[in-house]
Amino acid sequence: MDVQIWTYIIVGITFALYIGIAIWSRAGSTKEFYVAGGGVSPLANGMATAADWMSAASFISMAGIISFAGYDGAVYLMGWTGGYVLLALLLAPYLRKFGKFTVPDFIGDRYYSKTARSVAVICALIVSFTYVAGQMRGVGVVFSRFLEVDINTGVIIGMIIVLFYAVLGGMKGITYTQVAQYCVLIFAFMVPAIFISIQMTGNPIPQLGMGGTIADGSGTYLLDKLNGLQTELGFTEYTSGTKSLVDVFAITLALMVGTAGLPHVIVRFFTVKKVRDARKSAGYALLLIAILYTTAPAVAVFAKANLIQTVSDKEYSSMPQWFTNWEKTGLLTFDDKNADGKIQYVADKEANELKIDNDIMVLANPEIANLPNWVIALVAAGALAAALSTAAGLLLVISSSVSHDLIKKMINPNISDKNELWAARIAATVAVCIAGYFGINPPGFVAAVVALAFGLAAASFFPAIILGIFYKKMNKEGAVSGMIVGMLLMLYYMLKFKFGIFDGGKEMVDALKPDWWFGISPEGFGTVAMIVNFVVAIVVNRFTPEPPQDVQEIVENIRIPSGAGEATGH
Repeated sequence: MDVQIWTYIIVGITFALYIGIAIWSRAGSTKEFYVAGGGVSPLANGMATAADWMSAASFISMAGIISFAGYDGAVYLMGWTGGYVLLALLLAPYLRKFGKFTVPDFIGDRYYSKTARSVAVICALIVSFTYVAGQMRGVGVVFSRFLEVDINTGVIIGMIIVLFYAVLGGMKGITYTQVAQYCVLIFAFMVPAIFISIQMTGNPIPQLGMGGTIADGSGTYLLDKLNGLQTELGFTEYTSGTKSLVDVFAITLALMVGTAGLPHVIVRFFTVKKVRDARKSAGYALLLIAILYTTAPAVAVFAKANLIQTVSDKEYSSMPQWFTNWEKTGLLTFDDKNADGKIQYVADKEANELKIDNDIMVLANPEIANLPNWVIALVAAGALAAALSTAAGLLLVISSSVSHDLIKKMINPNISDKNELWAARIAATVAVCIAGYFGINPPGFVAAVVALAFGLAAASFFPAIILGIFYKKMNKEGAVSGMIVGMLLMLYYMLKFKFGIFDGGKEMVDALKPDWWFGISPEGFGTVAMIVNFVVAIVVNRFTPEPPQDVQEIVENIRIPSGAGEATGH
């Protein structure tokens, strides 16, 4: 059977599974819609959290970035993994003990202010829409290649699927769907990685294969061979970095603290019964996430080495079928500048004839390595699982921000449970449509868009949450001022240096290689905006009244571990 038939079969089975779970576990109350009724087991919640966490950026784009950036791509590995640890240890248990469904709910109550809640809702919507745009782009990329439709049609198909189980099931449906999606995506990521590791190095463990010798008996290390292939084409060595240390630090920290402020991940810790279960599910999720994150660098190395050997200085007419298939999507293009019929893939932009979108590397990897068709189709199903699981979680954050934090808490406190549920579903439907628009008109490739979402979360939420938990005297004036200044600064920098809004357009910015402030890229500027947020919040706090005594007592209580009084005899 060819790839397309296999894709229809495997993707069809997985989609039927997701929709079946959504129908079985549909939400009947707002508590089930927002936090799955609060009765999910730690292991199931750990799997759902891992699926929520490993978006299209992790599955599709991260290994693609590492393939082309080499050592510099490590910032994504360090930032996203470290960020999850930070979230699980530093924030999740305290937020769970505070007992609020959403980040805006926590900020609204902790800072005893409707203004604080409104600012948090706006920040949550900006972060979530930026993030979900990356997921929809990932869905479009997969559908465009494997179902042979254009990217726009692919995005629309993805919108319909997400809408069905997110709107019907709410958090309850999404949680159990994500358990299934984790199983699909991790199997789909590991199977081709193991196949290719055996093929290239004889070692079935990809993490070891990457650092081992190639299987031709020459004794050459795979990374040494890749370094040689890169330098022959004028690229820098794969294992050496070109980013400045300041930018590496800034991007890593922005991704880490942005993780800790991501509303769709934080809400997962409210779906378990006890604070202890929240800690357990965080531990399970970390182990499950590590499987993919330790394999991604190996996948990147295998893909890049295979790509260079397949295409560099080869006759265009002799290219295998996968090359033609990806050309049809427009994500891989060949321009024969010197009309010699050969593919010149080189570092010199003037002479280079091949353009490859970062986002195709993981998807094309099994095809480049000539693996069986069912493996290629499996990767497509895994990529869709990764993109759809995160998109669903984000849509739930958007809908709960509108229905719970805006309508219930601010506009109409007397709204019935049934009407609030309807409001949440309508908000999710509108959110899917907006997300689809961004998926059709993406501001960049998947991981870059997602990195900007993390920067926005770092600039807005992280300081307000940290100060809200660990500094009882932080007041509403300080927190709100910090969030507004941090978010506006990050948005300005992003629009200026990523999209060229103030400098003549994106093409102009790309051509001029702009003079970044402090040498920090837009992906890393969340660190600077976060520091500014902290400074503004603390300075404003010094010149404004202390929070009420009852709020200070609540903050004291959420930091005391459950059962501490019993242990000390008090």
